Amino acid sequence: MNIIKKTIQLPDGRVIEIETGKLAKQAAGSAVVKMGGTMLLATVTCAKEVKEGTDFMPLTVDYREKYYAAGRFPGGFLKRESRPSDYEVLVARLVDRPIRPLWPSDFHLEVFVNINLISAEKDIQPDALAGLAASAALATSDLPFGGPIAEVRVARIDGEFVINPGFEACKRADLDLMVAATEENIMMVEGEMNEVSETDMLEAIKFAHEEIKKHCRVQKELMHELGTDVNKRDYPHDVEDEELRKAVREACYDKCYALAKSAKPKHEREEGFEAIQAEFLATLSEEEQEEKAPLVARYYHDVEKEAMRNMILDEGCRLDGRTTTQVRPIWCEVDYLPCAHGSAIFTRGETQSLATVTLGTKLDMKEMDEVLIQEDQQFVLHYNFPPFATGEAKPQRSVGRREIGHGNLAMRALKPVIPMSPENPYAVRIVSDILESNGSSSMASVCGGCLALMDAGVKIRKPVAGVAMGLITDAERPNERYAILTDILGDEDHLGDMDFKVTGTADGITATQMDIKVDGLSYEVLAKALEQARQGRLHIMGEMLKTISEPREDYKPFVPRIKSFEIPKEFIGAVIGKGGETIQKIQAETGAVINIDEVDGKGIVDIATNDAEAMQKAYEWIQGICAVPEAGKVYHGKVVSILEFGAFIEILPGKEGLLHVSEIAWTKTEKVEDVLKVGDEVDVKLLEYDDKSGKMRLSMRALTEKPEGYVEPKGRPERGERGPRREGGKPQGERGPRRDGGKGPRHGEHKPKAEE
Repeated sequence: MNIIKKTIQLPDGRVIEIETGKLAKQAAGSAVVKMGGTMLLATVTCAKEVKEGTDFMPLTVDYREKYYAAGRFPGGFLKRESRPSDYEVLVARLVDRPIRPLWPSDFHLEVFVNINLISAEKDIQPDALAGLAASAALATSDLPFGGPIAEVRVARIDGEFVINPGFEACKRADLDLMVAATEENIMMVEGEMNEVSETDMLEAIKFAHEEIKKHCRVQKELMHELGTDVNKRDYPHDVEDEELRKAVREACYDKCYALAKSAKPKHEREEGFEAIQAEFLATLSEEEQEEKAPLVARYYHDVEKEAMRNMILDEGCRLDGRTTTQVRPIWCEVDYLPCAHGSAIFTRGETQSLATVTLGTKLDMKEMDEVLIQEDQQFVLHYNFPPFATGEAKPQRSVGRREIGHGNLAMRALKPVIPMSPENPYAVRIVSDILESNGSSSMASVCGGCLALMDAGVKIRKPVAGVAMGLITDAERPNERYAILTDILGDEDHLGDMDFKVTGTADGITATQMDIKVDGLSYEVLAKALEQARQGRLHIMGEMLKTISEPREDYKPFVPRIKSFEIPKEFIGAVIGKGGETIQKIQAETGAVINIDEVDGKGIVDIATNDAEAMQKAYEWIQGICAVPEAGKVYHGKVVSILEFGAFIEILPGKEGLLHVSEIAWTKTEKVEDVLKVGDEVDVKLLEYDDKSGKMRLSMRALTEKPEGYVEPKGRPERGERGPRREGGKPQGERGPRRDGGKGPRHGEHKPKAEE
C-alpha cells in the first residue's frame, strides 16, 4: 500500500489529517479526512462512456452517516440506515454546489461522489469536513476537476471568528456560515445570522477564505506527490462545427437581442426564443436538421445567453424591462384561508407563494434522530414546488433535494425572530406552496411565511423579508464591467454569474445563500451586491407591511390555547403516574392535551385545549398533585372510603388523610356511615401532616364551635393529644421486666420448632 498522509493545522491548534491509499482503492479516487475522532471516507467513481443525449455535467453527490460511527443503532423496524435524511441531503448540497461549476464545459461523463461518516466524535460537526473530503478524493483521481476546493464553517462566538467550532460552541454564535472556495475564488456561502451587518458578513467570508487557502495548498501537495496534477484522463469531447456555430450566431444574435429587449411576459418570451431556433433549423436540409439539431441547440443556447447578457451590460435593461435595481410589483393578502391558523399570499411579479402557519403542542414537534443530533424541532418550514408552478405538464412526485434546500434556507431566515419555548409553548409549522414561479421562490417563501406568522398571531420579534440578487459580468473584466441585478428572474439566474439570496430584518441579515460561477470576483463587487440587496430587502418589507404591520393581538378562535407553567422536578413522576395512569386520567376527564418536560431541573407543563373550563380543571388538578399539605389549613375534600374507625378523605389529588370517627363531630358518632358516605364532599381541617410518611390527620369538628360545657369523652386520647404520664410511670419506649424471666418469646416472636 502506498499510503500518503497530509496534515492541516487550524488556527486554534487542532489538526485535520488527509489520508489516501489505504481504503477503497478500486475507486477512481478516495480519501479519508480525520479531525479528532471524526472520520469521513470520500470516494469518486466515473462512467466510461457518455450517455446518449447528455449535454451537461451529470454529477451526483451523496452524503451518508453511519450510525455505527457513534455507536448507535438506527431507529425503525429494520434497524438499518435507509433513505437519506433531510440533514444528509443538505450536507450533500453543500458539497455539490461548489464543485459542480469546476468541470470542463464539454465533460459529460457521469461522476459519483460519495461521502460516508464512519467515525463520529460527539462535539465535532462533520458537515464542515465533507467538502474537504470530497475535494481530496477528487484530487487523488485523474479526473479533470478544476479544483481543489475546501469548505469550512466560520462562526462568530463571543465576538471572535472561529473555524470549524463544535456543536456546543456554535450554540453561542451570532453568525454561522459555511464557506467553500478554491485557493483563488469564493464559490459558495450559506448560513444563518442573528441580524448581522453586511460588513461583518464580508469579514467572516474573508476570514474563512484565508483558512481555505491553506487547505487547498495541502491538497495540491498531495496531487503533486501522486502525479494527479498533470496526469489527467482523456475523455470524449464534444464534436464541434465552427462553420455552423458562426452561422447560428450571424442568423440569430440580433433577433435574440431584440426579443430580449422587448420585455415580453415569460411564456411569450420563451415561445419567441424557440421560434428563432426553429426558424434557423428550417434553413437546413432535412438530412442536416436530423444530424445537426443537437449542435444547433447548443450553439443557439450560447447565442441567446450572450445576447441577453450584452443587453443588460450595454443598456442596463432587463428581460422584463426593469432597471437593474427595480423590484417587480408586489401584492399580498392575509387571512385568505378561513380554517388555517394563519395564511398569506405573497406575489412578486410572476412568483407566488401560498404560505400557511399551523400551531400545535410539543407532541407535534419534529423529532430529529441523526447520528449526532437528537432533538425536537419546535419550528419547521416545508417548501413545495409542484410542476404547475411553471406550467409544466408532468406528475407531481415526492419532495426532492431542491425542495429540501429551499425550505431549509427559508426556515433559517425566519428562525431568529420566532419566539421559542418557554416564551412560546407552540410547535410552529410553516408550509410554502409555490403556485407560480419565475424568480426566487425561496425568498417568496420567506416573505409569505413572515406574513402568515403575523396573521396567526405569533409574536415575531421583527418582520423579515428576502431578495434574490444576480450578477452579470464581462468575462475579461469581471470587476470593471458588471451589472448587479435586484430580484432576478429565472432566466437571469440561469444566464448570470452569481445567485445571491439575502434575508433579514430592517436591522441586519438573518440568512444567506450564495453561489458564484465566475472567477476573480472582488470583495468590492460583493460589498456593492450586499448593499443593493439591503435596499431591495427594505423595499419588499415596506410593501409587505402595508398588508399587515404587526402580529395580531390574539390567535384565531380555533387555535388550541396552551397554558404553560412550572412544577418542582420531584413532582413530575406524580403527575405522570405509574405507567402514565394519572396524566391519562386527567386528559380523559378534561379533554385537554398535557405535555411535561424536564428543563434545567424544572418540570415544564403545557396544557392545550380550547375549553377554558377544561383548562382550569386540568391546571388545578396538577397544582393539587404538586401541592404540599399545610397543617392548620382547611381543605375541601371527597370521601373515598369508610372504615369502622373513620373515613379517608382526598383533600388534594392523590393525597388522602384520616378523619377519625372522634373528629367528625363534638358529640359522639356511633357509626361513620350515619354521617358520611363515599363520594360526599366535605370541608376538613388538617391537624397534622407527616412529610416523611405522608400521613395526615383531619378534623371536621375543628371547623365548628365547641359546645358550651363540652367535656372530652373518657377513653384513650388520640395520637398527639396524650396527657402527662402518671407519677412513677416508666418513660415512653422503656420496657419493664418480663414475667417469664426473659426465657420466652416476646409478642410477635415465634418459638423454634423444636420448642414448639
